[in-house]
Amino acid sequence: MRAYLATSIAVTCATALALPFSLATPAGALPLAAAAAPTAVPPAADPAADPVVHPSAREAAPDAVPQETDVAGSTQSLPLAPLGDGRRAVGGAGAGVQGLARRDVRPFSLVGVVWDDAHAHLHGTVQVRTRATGNAQWSAWQDVEIHNDDHGADPGTVEAASGALRGATAPLWVGDSDGVEVRVRPDRQDDIAAAVAEALPEGLRIELVDPGPEPAAARGPEPRAGQAHGARAAHRAPTVEEAAAASVNAQLASVGTAVIPAAAAAKPYIGPRPRIITRKGWGADERLREKGFVYTKAVKAAFVHHSATGNNYTCKQAPSVLRSIYRYHTQSSGWRDFGYNFAVDKCGNIYEGRAGGVAKPVRGAHTLGFNTNSMGIAVLGTYGSTTPPAAVVTAVAKLTAWKLGLHGVNPKGKTTLVSAGGKYKKGKKVTFNSIAGHRDGYTTACPGARLYGKLGTARTASAKYQGR
Repeated sequence: MRAYLATSIAVTCATALALPFSLATPAGALPLAAAAAPTAVPPAADPAADPVVHPSAREAAPDAVPQETDVAGSTQSLPLAPLGDGRRAVGGAGAGVQGLARRDVRPFSLVGVVWDDAHAHLHGTVQVRTRATGNAQWSAWQDVEIHNDDHGADPGTVEAASGALRGATAPLWVGDSDGVEVRVRPDRQDDIAAAVAEALPEGLRIELVDPGPEPAAARGPEPRAGQAHGARAAHRAPTVEEAAAASVNAQLASVGTAVIPAAAAAKPYIGPRPRIITRKGWGADERLREKGFVYTKAVKAAFVHHSATGNNYTCKQAPSVLRSIYRYHTQSSGWRDFGYNFAVDKCGNIYEGRAGGVAKPVRGAHTLGFNTNSMGIAVLGTYGSTTPPAAVVTAVAKLTAWKLGLHGVNPKGKTTLVSAGGKYKKGKKVTFNSIAGHRDGYTTACPGARLYGKLGTARTASAKYQGR
C-alpha cells in the first residue's frame, strides 16, 4: 500500500455523508476491507524523468483499457537534485541546495517534501512556487513548514515500527496547479559540497497530490460507531454516559438547536453531539488506509493542532484539502491512516478524521509521545500570525464538550498522561490542560501562536456546553 506506483487511474468520487445530532453509539467496530498491496516500483533517479505516481488501487496491466472506479486522486513523486556544486550554484541557489527547476506536471493541489528516514531531521528551509492551472503567472515563493518528528505514531507502536514511515514536511495547499518549482536550503551553506550535503536527509522528493473530484452533495445518516460503513455490529446495552448523551441529544434534535437545555445541565456533563461530516462525506478512499482500527482505553485530553496547509482555501474546498492530507499521510508519509481524529475548517465545520468511530477512543498519530488516551483536532489552516475565526473556537468547544464529556472529563480541568517518548522521557507522567495545544506535548510552534491563544476561550465555552 505504501509503495510508489507507476500508473494513474480514472476516478470517480464517494457520496457525501453528514452526521446530524444523533444518539450515542455502541462499541465494537468492525474492520473495513482494504485494497491488496500494490506492486513496488523503484523511484526514478533522474529529476527530469516522468514522475512516479501512487494511485489508490493496484497497478493496471499494460495496454489495459482504463476502467471507471471509485478511487479518487493520485500523487506525483519527483526526486530532488542538487541545484549547485558547492562553489558554483545554479541560479544563485547557494551551495548544498537541492530542488527541482520549474516544470510542467499533471494537475495537483497540495505539495509536501518527504525523505527516506523518518528519524532524520531536515535542518533547513523548504520553499515552493507553483503555477495555477490555465494561468501563465507563477506564485511567489511559499514556505513549507518542517514537521520533522513532532507528528506521528508513538514509539513502540505497530504503526511506528511498520518500516513504511518517511520523514515529511507539513503539506501545503496551493490550489489547482500544473507547474511547480522547489528549493530546499540547508541551514549551513559553505563551499564544501560534501559537508553541506550532510545537512539534508537522503531521498528528498516533492509530493504533488491531486485530491480527485469533489464528493457528491447527497447526505444521509452516519453509520453507527460499531459499524464499518454498513456492516452490522453486535448489539449491547448502552453505557451510562451513552444513555445520558442520547437523552440530551434527542432533546436537541427535536428542537434543532446546539444549546443545552437548562434541565440537561447535570451530571455526567456531556455536551450535545455536534454535527460531524463523516469520512464518506469528505470523500475518504478507504483503500488507502490500513485494515482495522486501533483503540486506546479512554480520551482524557484533546490536543489542538493547525494543519499548516495555509489559509488559501475556501470552506467548499475543505473536503479536497482533507482528501489531500489523507493521501499525503498514508501514501507519502507512510502512516496507517489520517493522522488526526478530527478536523475543523475555518467556517467551523467538523470532520471525522482517523477511522474507527467518532464516539470511540481511536488512537491517532498527531502528538508524538501522547497519542494514547488522547484525541487530536486539526484546524485546517496556519495560525501563527493569523487569528482563527470565532467559528473555529466554537467548533473546538462543541466537539470537546461532547467527546471529553463521554469520558467524564472537565474541559477546564487538568489531566495526566504517560509519555511514550519524545519531548518527555518514556514513562514520565505529564499533566496537561484537558484541552491542550500540540506545543504542550512536543517542541513545536503548532498550533500557531494565534490559535494557541484562543484555547482558554475554548475551554470555558466547552465547559458551558457541558452544563458546568
